[in-house]
Amino acid sequence: MEAATMAWTAAVVGVGLVYWFVWVMGAAEVKGKRAVDLKMGSITNDKVQDKYTQYWSFFRRPKETATTAASAEKVPAFVDTFYNLVTDIYEWGWGQSFHFSPSLPGHSHRDATRVHEERVADLLGAKPGHRLLDVGCGVGGPMRAIAAHSGSDVVGITINEYQVNRARAHNRKAGLDARCEVVCGNFLSMPFPDASFDGAYSIEATCHAPRLQDVYGEVFRVLKPGGLYVSYEWVTTSLYRGEDSEHVECIHGIERGDALPGLRRQDEIASIAKEVGFEVVKEQDLALPPALPWWTRLKMGRIAYWRNSLVVRVLTLLRIAPKGVAEVHEMLYETAQHLTKGGETGIFTPMHMVLLRKPASAAEEAK
Repeated sequence: MEAATMAWTAAVVGVGLVYWFVWVMGAAEVKGKRAVDLKMGSITNDKVQDKYTQYWSFFRRPKETATTAASAEKVPAFVDTFYNLVTDIYEWGWGQSFHFSPSLPGHSHRDATRVHEERVADLLGAKPGHRLLDVGCGVGGPMRAIAAHSGSDVVGITINEYQVNRARAHNRKAGLDARCEVVCGNFLSMPFPDASFDGAYSIEATCHAPRLQDVYGEVFRVLKPGGLYVSYEWVTTSLYRGEDSEHVECIHGIERGDALPGLRRQDEIASIAKEVGFEVVKEQDLALPPALPWWTRLKMGRIAYWRNSLVVRVLTLLRIAPKGVAEVHEMLYETAQHLTKGGETGIFTPMHMVLLRKPASAAEEAK
């Protein structure tokens, strides 16, 4: 009888733990994605493994992915695949804002994220009546924060249809669907008229472009003359050494695991902006002191990783999650280690900020 009671107790505890980890534990920042709801975007369950294999084959040598026009043309499709594979995992384990932010003493990661996003609105001088463009909006976390903080209307563009639907659902839930619009499209060729936005921003998104000139050129086109554009860029810093094998592996690891056709150097950004016609108003690495480490959150998440890894493998075994999810989760964990190392060594920053202006004279030149 005693053995039966112990067995029954163990079973109840086991079921309770499974319920807690799988059904109760939601996203790290915002509940709304449970482990049992994980999808791979618009990829059907039977295609997940194949799509992951194709993605990994394309990006396994990052510097070779955009060396020819033919390979560069394939990048957007593989970026779309990447976000099909990772969007739900990001929401589940990170939140609705797919970017980093400096840590703030005494504040949660969610608060630090909001402050980092609101800084964009402040730099743009955004206010009610303005129409802003979010270049690479993801599921719209920054869009909603910026719209709420500034009172501006925001239009976001993302290449991934699944993210469009997620963003629209979040906008409705937040009561911001009248001010936040989401469009599916490629930011290298945007479906917007010339001079149709008062301001624009991109938060850790343009790193997916094979040529930064192309996306900056499109932003320049759709901005009104005199309009401002803020971008947080992923770049290697002056501390990066191409002859250091550890540096090279760290950066390649970041590129492989984040669908990047090759990180640009920090000192390239301003010159590229000027090349397409922008005036550089301000340039600053927001990761430098007195800012606190942005990678702290990655290091603190190791226990959560082991928990989530266990959950993902169990769900895959039970066929609740599609085959291939565990491999994607493992890829993201390995990428997090490279990101952490890049931050600790100072050879990489995800928040090199540039504030750019389209000259007012562009109106006359366009006539």
